[in-house]
Amino acid sequence: MFSLLQRGQQVSNQAISALSYIAFAIIALFLAQLHFDNAYNLPSQIANIETSTNIRYSYSAGSTSAKGKENSKIKFDIDTDLSSLFNWNTKQVFVYLTATYPGKSPESSNRVTYWDKIITDPKDAKLSLKSVRGKYSVYDREFSFRERNATLALEWNIQPWIGPLVFGTLEGGQGFSFSKPEKPRK
Repeated sequence: MFSLLQRGQQVSNQAISALSYIAFAIIALFLAQLHFDNAYNLPSQIANIETSTNIRYSYSAGSTSAKGKENSKIKFDIDTDLSSLFNWNTKQVFVYLTATYPGKSPESSNRVTYWDKIITDPKDAKLSLKSVRGKYSVYDREFSFRERNATLALEWNIQPWIGPLVFGTLEGGQGFSFSKPEKPRK
């Protein structure tokens, strides 16, 4: 090493290498702890599903001016404990309730979100919610849900302090059928 610049470059390269190894170790420990805490196999119970479907004629509901679209809402109960998703590297957990149902063609399917919640404290990770209304009303790309069958699933996303986002689905999904529209079509 002959110059101050070369010495500075050597020190910064060593520091970056060391920090990279430390970050990799933190991520590996975080993912291993989730695996050993059985975070990928958490049970959940979704019950008392009530759906309501109505016809909307606004552009925000996805319809055109002349033709209305079916809009679906949901009411449900959830009972689950997400506390094992929290550890020393968890910043927050994003939980959301999705419905998956068949599309127009046999090889396609649709997935929509009815409800979500951000949990920042492990004390709030036990969810025992009764008669909760979905945050979002949902419409299909087609004009009708046609009383299709759907499956509800509670999914989660861990946002860590250091490392990649981690996704998972809780066991215990529940099936339901979309209800007929409350208003007749025009």
